[in-house]
Amino acid sequence: MKTTRSKKSVSNNKSASGGSKGFFKGGLWRLIFRVVKLVFIAFVAGSLFFVILFRFVNPPVTWLMIQRGFERKADGKEWKIDKQWKSFDNIAPSMKRAAVAAEDQSFLENHGFDFKSIEKAIKKNANSKKLIGGSTISQQTAKNVFLWPGRSIIRKGFEAWFTLLMEIFWGKKRIMEVYLNVIEMGDGIYGVEAASQAYFNKPASQLTNHEAAAIAVIFPSPLKWSATHPTRYLRHRQYLIMKNMRRLGPLEF
Repeated sequence: MKTTRSKKSVSNNKSASGGSKGFFKGGLWRLIFRVVKLVFIAFVAGSLFFVILFRFVNPPVTWLMIQRGFERKADGKEWKIDKQWKSFDNIAPSMKRAAVAAEDQSFLENHGFDFKSIEKAIKKNANSKKLIGGSTISQQTAKNVFLWPGRSIIRKGFEAWFTLLMEIFWGKKRIMEVYLNVIEMGDGIYGVEAASQAYFNKPASQLTNHEAAAIAVIFPSPLKWSATHPTRYLRHRQYLIMKNMRRLGPLEF
């Protein structure tokens, strides 16, 4: 009888131990799922909040501005974020056409993504060490306003999400306004007003086609290139941008 009870006791202990382990594993996965779900909900709610907020409130600063500020301090320079926000109507039409001609000629027709340009960029990057971007103005704005600088699949995924939200809640006019006010245009220079004053000593509302094209041509590498001291390559690029500006004509936002 004692032997029988001992075997039953051992059996019950094993059963209880296995059950507790199973319960622990199941409970752990449920906890992880809840945490992931809460993080996802918080991210969606937070991103919606800030996208809608910046539809009406101008973004005060971007991650890139802060990063560049610290880089200047590390180089022994003064902290510098030169920017002056200008409303859409106070930016010369020539600057808007130059931006579209230089960066995203299908801007008014696409829905935030130019899949032909993305496909071309992928093909070129597969056979080149120098990476070529295929981002639209909407994607660049999403990256500048909401995300950190750099290249990664994760950041690209976030960029696509914010681009979609901006296209839904902002519209092309607001996207262009924000883009032209936050884009880096020189060492510590951000936005067309600061660039216009720095390079041509005039407000962005008075930029000519030639001056607007000179600013737009340095968008890809504003710390390396100058709007007022262009290389031969930049002068050629400026000529092509002005040619595209004439072809585009007035833009209807």
